[in-house]
Formats: sequence, structure tokens, C-alpha cells
Amino acid sequence: MNIEKELMSRSGGVCELCGNGEGLSVFEVAPSDGSAEQSVYICSACRDQIENPDKMDEAHFNCLNDSMWSEVPAVVVMSYRLLKALGREDLVDMIYMEDSLKAWADAKAGSNSSNVVVKDSNGVVLNAGDSVVIIKDLEVKGAGFTAKRGTTVRNISIPSDVADHIEGRVNGTKIYLKTEFLKKA
Repeated sequence: MNIEKELMSRSGGVCELCGNGEGLSVFEVAPSDGSAEQSVYICSACRDQIENPDKMDEAHFNCLNDSMWSEVPAVVVMSYRLLKALGREDLVDMIYMEDSLKAWADAKAGSNSSNVVVKDSNGVVLNAGDSVVIIKDLEVKGAGFTAKRGTTVRNISIPSDVADHIEGRVNGTKIYLKTEFLKKA
């Protein structure tokens, strides 16, 4: 049986991430040996966003709340990587993975941010998942609110593309914050 037929059978003819039934194709979860066990069956909408991370739509990937519990290791790894990319450490922390599966998931996901060192206003190193406190009122451009001094931002992520910034949620909105206005909680 070829890989596509095997994945179609395993998935029931729908995207293994979002459940969409249109534009389905095989996606190898790198590093991969090309087998069905290390591939997922995904729709064109998921593929486009995975291959173009700047186009990632968090609303589309609300489906990961379900797919992260899949019994298929490749689906769990893709859910983990996408949730990490979206800065959803709250959901990432809920995923249980065996050590070998975690190593596979981190093989690609951790490589882009592991060598970035970000420090707060006091020179303390910040890591993904830390909590920080805002030390100055900050107007959030485009969102129409001010991030108030003393606000705690939990489960931050460290973006690989912007130096001296962290990414976190304030008032339910995911925003970038300059580290010079933060201190580790």
C-alpha cells in the first residue's frame, strides 16, 4: 500500500490537524524516513501556513486543541511544533510525550530559538515559558489599548526573528514586547 492510501485510511479522508476534507496531501514531519508513521495527511490550508509561518492564522489552528491528543505520533509532533510557533506554551505544556517523541518534536522546533539569548531590563536571561512583569505603561499600536505597568505576562515565547523582544498575551491579545520594559517575575 502506498503512503498516501495508508494515510487516507488512517485519517478517514480528512486533514489530521484540522479535519478539512479538501486539498489533502502527504506532509513529511522532518526529520523523517519517508514512512507513513513519520508523515501526516494535511489539507492545503494547513500546508500553506506550515510552509509560510508569517501567514499563520491562530484562529485556523484552534483545531490543535484536539489534534494534540492524537494517538498518531506524527500528528502530535506537528501539533506541538505549531503550538510552539504560535506561542501557545499553555497548550504545549499539556502535551505528554515519551522522550524519543519529544526529541523528534524538538529536532526542528527548538533549533531556531535555542541559540537566542534574551535578557530583561535587569540583565536576567529570559526563557520560553517564563513570566515577566511590565515596568512601564506601553501603548499597543493597532490594538487600541495600553499594557499597564505591573501587568504579568505568563508563558512568554522567544521569537527567533526579532532580537530584544518577547512574545506574550496581554488582555487576550498576542503581542511583541521590548525586553527593556520588562522584568522577570
